[in-house]
Amino acid sequence: MYQKSKILVTGGAGFIGANLAQKLLDNGHEVIILDDLSGGFEENIPSGAKFINGSINDLDLVNRIFKDNSFDYIYHLAAYAAEGLSHFIKKFNYENNLIGSINLINASVNNGVKCFIFTSSIAVYGANQVPMKEDAKPFPEDSYGISKYAVELELESCKKMFDMDYIIFRPHNVYGEMQNIGDKYRNVIGIFMNQMMQQQPLTVFGDGNQKRAFTYIKDVVDVMAKAPFIPEAYNQIFNIGADEPYTINELIDAVANAMNVKPKIINLDARNEVMIAYSDHQKAKDILGYKTSVSLSEGVSKMGDWAKKVGVKSGNKFEKIEIRRNLPPTWNE
Repeated sequence: MYQKSKILVTGGAGFIGANLAQKLLDNGHEVIILDDLSGGFEENIPSGAKFINGSINDLDLVNRIFKDNSFDYIYHLAAYAAEGLSHFIKKFNYENNLIGSINLINASVNNGVKCFIFTSSIAVYGANQVPMKEDAKPFPEDSYGISKYAVELELESCKKMFDMDYIIFRPHNVYGEMQNIGDKYRNVIGIFMNQMMQQQPLTVFGDGNQKRAFTYIKDVVDVMAKAPFIPEAYNQIFNIGADEPYTINELIDAVANAMNVKPKIINLDARNEVMIAYSDHQKAKDILGYKTSVSLSEGVSKMGDWAKKVGVKSGNKFEKIEIRRNLPPTWNE
């Protein structure tokens, strides 16, 4: 179905990146992974992929990798994706999520990459735009969303200036096997499962009526893997994810059923965050044939079975907080 290609996946030891790399390998491609293991794990790297341990911020390394390989496509997923925490780590956020991306974009232009596939986020939209559509004007409300939108604009600029094709995906609230459930700053389903396995109360910011559409990993990586082989996808932006939104309180019920526990809940002070966020996916359906196949209950059950096997995980405290004013107390412990 696909012409064998040489593909670089940044962040390929992370959750989405590792699952995507496996799908690309299954499709017959040669895959090289670049990851500094700051948020991923070496055991996530699929057999058959070549692994380079390094950072996208290491400019000499990036340039050397591109010089030594004739990449057809770049999938850029390396990022520090703690959206809420990004308010308090602005310098770190922009160095990793923006400047590191520019290193890759420059190398891609200089080495004739056919298409640069970028994993952005619905964080670019901001508030009060539901269902979020690709033609809406972005108004990101946090540093993470701002950095993602800046990279999107750079890719559009590089198409005009250098004729480098791109595809931008805006996934949302993705969960599933290989997610870092020990990370207390992001990935609410993993946080809840980790807390449940330790018989700890679930920590909920605000009243739990925040609404999100939670997306099982398979429903993201399948469409991402085939996109660069669909010419109509080039130089387009696509929302990808589940259609039906749920409140955090409804999510707790689904996770509790999967983990077979009766949860206790602690409601913490509300964070500064978008309350309702879910997307329209008609564009991806029309151009990419996109469809989701895994319901929330089914996907959470699959992830729950995996979480029980791997067991409790402990996450590292983020040590590079730059602003402590208004930092949620649980993030300061």
